[in-house]
Amino acid sequence: MEENAYPEQTRPPVPSTQDVAEATKLIVYDSQGNSIEFGNLIRHQKTVVVFIRHFFCGSCQQYVMQLALVPPESLQQAGARLVVIGCGEWQPIQNYCETTGFKGEMYADPSRALYKIFGLAENLDGTPTGEERRSYLTKGVLSNAVQSTWKALKVPRLIGKQGKISQLGGDFIFGPGETCSFASRMHHTEDHVEVGDLMRAAGLAYR
Repeated sequence: MEENAYPEQTRPPVPSTQDVAEATKLIVYDSQGNSIEFGNLIRHQKTVVVFIRHFFCGSCQQYVMQLALVPPESLQQAGARLVVIGCGEWQPIQNYCETTGFKGEMYADPSRALYKIFGLAENLDGTPTGEERRSYLTKGVLSNAVQSTWKALKVPRLIGKQGKISQLGGDFIFGPGETCSFASRMHHTEDHVEVGDLMRAAGLAYR
């Protein structure tokens, strides 16, 4: 997909200024259970925020594995930061980062308040028949499901803390301040925007 793949007239609607302002007061949690206002994540610089599904979702794990490959220096040159937020409790974060190799900022929104205010849907649909699967999906549907289940069973202490299974995510660019310049909401469980498109929308010179 080219850099102009999301022309203004076809780009999904971004959250309103009012919704973003309200969202800044909402709380997320880091890997140690410390609370932080969402506004502190976006207030001072452009911030790419990826809302994943539950922490055991193998498809989202594949996506975050690609995010882990984004060079930190490229983000720095673009004046941007990258944040990942999951819809479960904070306890799975450390394991999730170890599984995906993601070394950036990751938070949990167990109330799903941010998901709701930004209009993120719920369903368990896969890629529709006839639609090409996203390139980050390197595993087949069955293989992905089996591996996701196996990974969950390996850490039984986290079962029940992963978040709502039907919750979809989305990819946004916020800030600096109470603004949003890009929004792509998932329509099904395999529908994150391509990493390259997201990074280019954030101003990165990305392959």
